[in-house]
Amino acid sequence: MKVFVDANVLISVLNKEYPVFTHASRILSLADKRSFEIFTSPICLAIAFYFAEKKCKSQKAKEKIQILSNHISIAEATTTSVQKALKNKLVLDFEDGLEYYAAVENNCDCIVTEDVDDFHFSQIEVLSCEDFFVKYMMRGK
Repeated sequence: MKVFVDANVLISVLNKEYPVFTHASRILSLADKRSFEIFTSPICLAIAFYFAEKKCKSQKAKEKIQILSNHISIAEATTTSVQKALKNKLVLDFEDGLEYYAAVENNCDCIVTEDVDDFHFSQIEVLSCEDFFVKYMMRGK
């Protein structure tokens, strides 16, 4: 399963923001499982870095982003995804549109975000961390 994680999920993990951290960190840990591939975008990494830097300074934030980027796949924002985000009248937030089309272009099965309503236009499943955890990680337990 290919899972795209939004910036707010990354921020929750990098800054240990509870209660989201509990589920978000377990979702990111799926990157080490063969049955899951975790994606994010350079834009999400930049946003996550910004908030991590505010909490723990630049060098530590870079180290955290480096560790993260070594374990997850980076979905590029292509010219096509930019154009689609601009043309889709249902996309109200350009950044969300870029994330959505990066997920689509990388054949992701779902998007995990704490701002589910921001992806109201999505044609793929959009779940909060907790909902993803319950639906896909609690199976078989």
